Amino acid sequence: MERMNNETISKAQENMDKSISVFEKNLASIRAGVANASILEGVKVDYYGAPTPLTQMSSVTIPEPRVLLVTPYDQSSLDNIEHALLASNLGLTPANDGKVIRLVIPALTGERREEIAKEVGKLAEEAKIAVRNVRRDAMNSLKKQEKDDEITEDEQRNLEKQVQKITDDSTKKIDKLADEKRKEITQG
Repeated sequence: MERMNNETISKAQENMDKSISVFEKNLASIRAGVANASILEGVKVDYYGAPTPLTQMSSVTIPEPRVLLVTPYDQSSLDNIEHALLASNLGLTPANDGKVIRLVIPALTGERREEIAKEVGKLAEEAKIAVRNVRRDAMNSLKKQEKDDEITEDEQRNLEKQVQKITDDSTKKIDKLADEKRKEITQG
């Protein structure tokens, strides 16, 4: 019986940790006025009639802190890459010199910094919702275990307290990560 309870707690902890990892990955893709190749991950290029990820058909390097250099493996795809970058919602204008495409990341305005900080807040809220969903599932599992006489009412209450503690800890971690990212953006 006791093993099953620990399974519920450790599964909840594991799932909350996964939610935090996804949040950290999402935060990493937000860059405040600094070049980061991950911003191009969602760009698809029409390559011989098939939408192909840009990152699969070119190398992306960062020669300077605010410049992304896109070098296609197949030179004939250069124009298609340029069109895909223009059509993307990146807000960057590609500079095509016939061999490579340069993307200059503009310095952020105060207004843009605020928009990005709001985006961080939105991502943080999504992560907290994911953590609360894990909490709800764990609580339901504990109620079912008590109803099925797998655990006592006292054990259920104690385990629910543990679930609440890991929920609170996870939420605090999300808030801390969001605050650090907001500082990085606003101080740029």
